[in-house]
Amino acid sequence: MATERSYRPKKTAPKPTKTAEERQAAMEKIVSMARRNQDSRAAGYREKSLRIHPHVCGRCGREFSQDNLTELTVHHKDHNHDNNPEDGSNWENLCIYCHDNEHSRYTEHLASKTQALQAEEEPKPATHNPFADLGKLFNK
Repeated sequence: MATERSYRPKKTAPKPTKTAEERQAAMEKIVSMARRNQDSRAAGYREKSLRIHPHVCGRCGREFSQDNLTELTVHHKDHNHDNNPEDGSNWENLCIYCHDNEHSRYTEHLASKTQALQAEEEPKPATHNPFADLGKLFNK
């Protein structure tokens, strides 16, 4: 006679419930981690630029709110992403469209293998004096 064994799950001890102190300690740990993460993000140049400069595109003038702030980017004026002065003098807030346009123009400039545009020369002084004979006109 074969005996049939019925399957019975192994009994396990119930998980111990956390005390109020343990829950509070876990919550404090989560909050401190969140604050550290926020501080490290704030150390980035984008967050600094958004604090320093207005939430407006420097080219087209489009204004940004908290809802669409992700579309506002930080452009490095000298195209050197390692040049991040604390005063924000190398940063310019641009919308994603103007930022893309700026980098396209810069890439085309580099591809053309031309020198940077030189500053305009000072204009030559005028040689004509329209008031040269003004005294003669008054003496008439």
